Amino acid sequence: MNTTVVPVPALAPDDAHWSIAIEGMTCASCVARVEKALRQVEGVADASVNLATETASIAAAPAVTLASLTAAVTRAGYDVPVRTWRLQIEGMTCASCVARVERALTRIPGVRSAEVNLATEVATVMALPAMVDSAALLAAVRKAGYDGQVPDDGAASAGPAGTPQGPPLWPVLTATALSLPLALPMVAMLWGEHWMLPGWLQWLLATPVQFWLGARFYRAGWSALRAGSGNMDLLVAIGTSAGYGLSLWTLLSQPDAAMPELYFEGSAVVITLVLLGKWLEARARRQTGEAIRALNRLRPEVARLRLADGTEVERPIAEVRPGDVVVVRPGERIAVDGLVSEGASHVDEAMLTGESLPVAKQVGDGVIGGSVNGEGLLLLCTTKVGAESTLARIVRLVESAQARKAPIQKLVDRISAVFVPVVMGLALLTLLGWGFGTGQWEPAILHAVAVLVIACPCALGLATPAAIMAGTGVAARHGVLIKDAEVLELAHRIDVVAFDKTGTLTQGRPTLQACVAVDGDHRALLQAAAALQAGSEHPLARAVSQSAVEAGLALATAPADLQAVAGRGVAGTVDGVRLQLGSGRWAEELGADLAPLKAQAEAEQAQGRTVSWLLASTAVAGQGGVTVRGLLSFGDSLKPGAAGAVRELQALGVRTVMLSGDNRGAAAAVAAQLGIVDVRAEVLPEDKARIVAELRAAGATVAMVGDGINDAPALAAAQVGIAMGTGTDVAMHAAGITLMHGDPALVPAAIDIARRTQAKIRQNLFWAFAYNVVGIPLAAAGLLNPVLAGAAMAFSSLSVVSNALLLRRWRREATPRSR
Repeated sequence: MNTTVVPVPALAPDDAHWSIAIEGMTCASCVARVEKALRQVEGVADASVNLATETASIAAAPAVTLASLTAAVTRAGYDVPVRTWRLQIEGMTCASCVARVERALTRIPGVRSAEVNLATEVATVMALPAMVDSAALLAAVRKAGYDGQVPDDGAASAGPAGTPQGPPLWPVLTATALSLPLALPMVAMLWGEHWMLPGWLQWLLATPVQFWLGARFYRAGWSALRAGSGNMDLLVAIGTSAGYGLSLWTLLSQPDAAMPELYFEGSAVVITLVLLGKWLEARARRQTGEAIRALNRLRPEVARLRLADGTEVERPIAEVRPGDVVVVRPGERIAVDGLVSEGASHVDEAMLTGESLPVAKQVGDGVIGGSVNGEGLLLLCTTKVGAESTLARIVRLVESAQARKAPIQKLVDRISAVFVPVVMGLALLTLLGWGFGTGQWEPAILHAVAVLVIACPCALGLATPAAIMAGTGVAARHGVLIKDAEVLELAHRIDVVAFDKTGTLTQGRPTLQACVAVDGDHRALLQAAAALQAGSEHPLARAVSQSAVEAGLALATAPADLQAVAGRGVAGTVDGVRLQLGSGRWAEELGADLAPLKAQAEAEQAQGRTVSWLLASTAVAGQGGVTVRGLLSFGDSLKPGAAGAVRELQALGVRTVMLSGDNRGAAAAVAAQLGIVDVRAEVLPEDKARIVAELRAAGATVAMVGDGINDAPALAAAQVGIAMGTGTDVAMHAAGITLMHGDPALVPAAIDIARRTQAKIRQNLFWAFAYNVVGIPLAAAGLLNPVLAGAAMAFSSLSVVSNALLLRRWRREATPRSR
């Protein structure tokens, strides 16, 4: 639906008039609720909502903001539609640039938020679409002094909005060739040699470096000044210009001097070092985004379709639709998400799920687009394509995590906003202090230049995003998808992990182990249980149906009045008899006497099995006495990595809790095999969320791990929800972390990656601040010349990015890191 948010002429001199699109209204009561919410906003004079056009017309004082109006609509239970643009920004060099671009974008009326990532050079903007378009966004970026573009006009793309492109190498090589003759006399002085190039030759070599190869610093610095702020380029431009200008003045004022004090080499070498540092930095930054590019390389461009007449044709992926039959030959990359309709093979899913071994696939199994087929020919029925495919969702999640800012980065941004003005002030104080204190203004200028050159906001701007990109990238390669940077920052503090049992710690494919009837007619009991659950996709129902088929039993028609009772079981009428099949807790609530089979049930539970009771009521409505027909016992094997995951979490200093709707005996038996001490059994879905809330209230940072719809409330209640990628979409939407192949061993892996990433962020911020805290005083004290200051500045950014890249060496076999 198109959104209309446009200021219109004011109704009165002191009023502003807004028209805001609203989604979700269905009736007149919705209209009344929205109008009431808007009128309660301070400064709103009147609000009128039109249900037909789905817009609200608002008269308000100029002080009323769009954010306050949209917040009121949201509180009323409706949505103001927004759109996300991803802009590729060119020309940013440091954290000050980031702050300036964000400030320019957020000043546009209709922009809800703007976050700029220096490492990826991407701005993520959320705005009201009819009030904001790509032209307005790009105009704001250009006014701030930068260039930008919106790939595909800002539409959500399958790949990243852009990857940082390194600057060409030739300017660095040219600057080096011109600066080297200027620097050689400085090197010769180390061996006691004192000689200099003629002053005019020094000027001839230094000028193209200063004004041609260094022109980028002047352009970016001037743009910053026009925008009323500063950046690294401004510091470099002013510092090197001062050294160059002083040298030129000396050369012109002392034309006859044999060896005048010239500093052309300092300015030229500083520019060369900064160019080299930026080139190395950009090259390293590209490596932090390698995870996204690797995922995008998995996208096949064409698919081989089998038509209704049996012929095969190749079609672009964009033309494939759900339901199409796709042929995948041995060794080919699978083009779409789908279900195997014919054939059997092994599929390599390592790049998508982190699963190192090929996975066996047969008829009915699902496959993921981007994985590689093994030895067999497969026919697939396409289920998802394009933006809905698993690969596209993975890319979007990783992009989102890399684009969002960690909370700690916001503090760094506030510091960076005042960094350049403070450095300019310190340089001025250095100049005046040395000049008036010694009466020698040439050394004073050089010391001030050193202060300007060594100050480096680049490292501050790159410290956090570079580590986040590397951390989320390595996590994605190992099958751990992290939703955003805030989740990553929370995950490193996790000290309690609550696991759902079925499908999370166990395989989720239970089998019927025992069927015990009170009257001894076990086949009749099995037939009744299978009939009650006919058509159900519940894992226990499938186990019952499979056993009934294997026993050769004829199943009755679907039950009447079928009812699923959350957390308890199912009820329905079969052949005129009201049956209930569910937990012992439910059976007791219904008043059933479980004594005849109590010992048998306890024996089954002691082996870690789940026991369900089949009850019968004489009345269809469920009134009257309830009798026990028998019990069914189900076994579900542990996942291979479950016990190891618990041990690894304990090594990380993380306490584990198991939550299960199962009976206490079965839950305790499974927990004993895993080494989990804290077991909460016979809990309903809402109980899981309550237990998570209680753990949080005790001061713990809680992660909940689950896979089913019934786990969604608990996943949302935890600080960090972790969903099994083999589970339901609802669970994955409620979670902050998704484990692609459902291996519990990825839980400690995710926490370990988060802790190592957070450690890299702290290290990077320490070094970024340390360079400036140590370097600026040394430069102001005259203990650093501009050349060494320039080298230190270039090294600071490079070291921060290189330190972040060490995260790419993480392996699942790495020793867990405890706090």
